[in-house]
Amino acid sequence: MFEFTVNDNAYAVDVEPDTPLLWVLRDHLQLLGTKFGCGAGLCGACTVHLDGTATRSCVLPISAVADRRITTIEGLGGEHPVQQSWIDHSVPQCGYCQSGQIMSAVALLDGNPSPSETDIEQGMAGNICRCGTYPRIKAAIQSAAQAEYYSASHTSNETVGDDV
Repeated sequence: MFEFTVNDNAYAVDVEPDTPLLWVLRDHLQLLGTKFGCGAGLCGACTVHLDGTATRSCVLPISAVADRRITTIEGLGGEHPVQQSWIDHSVPQCGYCQSGQIMSAVALLDGNPSPSETDIEQGMAGNICRCGTYPRIKAAIQSAAQAEYYSASHTSNETVGDDV
């Protein structure tokens, strides 16, 4: 039995220790926002936050998250400044990669609320968008960085779950 917290809710699941967190989220907890992309941690579609750090859930065994705090796209509540900026900049085309892109962008801004273009490129490296909306992704992150949440009140010591 593995116990952990997802989106501020405690869960216990009885699965094999090597079961990827992604499948626990999707198959056992019915949290379907986190997507399967490559299964090797290379594309970023499965990105969640583990104790505030962007982490690829498709390669993370459930045994590694015992007593840890996980935030999925659902945990952002749909009203996070990054999510709003994604809408404002019409970022998604097919939308498949967007939950992973958003989770990586939130982690980037949590650690660096005023990123340069280079910081954004480095922070988002490894998040693949088959539709090629990278210029809109960068613009959305730059806009979100200017949002009051990041520019006035957010510090790197806060976690996303505390802000929703």
